[in-house]
Amino acid sequence: MLTNRSIPSATVIPVLMYPDVRAAVAWLSRAFGYIERVRIGEDHRSQMQIGDDGAVIVADDHGEQQPPQVGAVTHVIKVRVGDVEAQFERARTHGARVLQEPTDYEYGERECTLEDLAGHRWQFTQTMRDVAPEEWGGQSVLP
Repeated sequence: MLTNRSIPSATVIPVLMYPDVRAAVAWLSRAFGYIERVRIGEDHRSQMQIGDDGAVIVADDHGEQQPPQVGAVTHVIKVRVGDVEAQFERARTHGARVLQEPTDYEYGERECTLEDLAGHRWQFTQTMRDVAPEEWGGQSVLP
């Protein structure tokens, strides 16, 4: 695959709608530690880096492109982190709405779920141990 400095290198890049792109970029930087890498216009779009190899595009809402609506969950963005407790505390300090405090799961992950200033849901997950899917009721599928 060719590289292009004008787009993040991640394979999957969510594009999330916000009513105020600049406010969203500032909040995501403070609360989640994301880094702005490309700005497109003052209030049109921004590409943000998440960790070493993740990315999200923050886009303005217009026409049919709208941020989440109260009472309807259309997506949750899962982000792997090295320390879910630290990520949770940082986000909560900056006003993230807590939907689920850090919780351990049988599949070897510790996760929390938070909502950002526009209602997007972010689930941060930390691997605590390696667990085969069959140990918790999942099923491995070979290609």
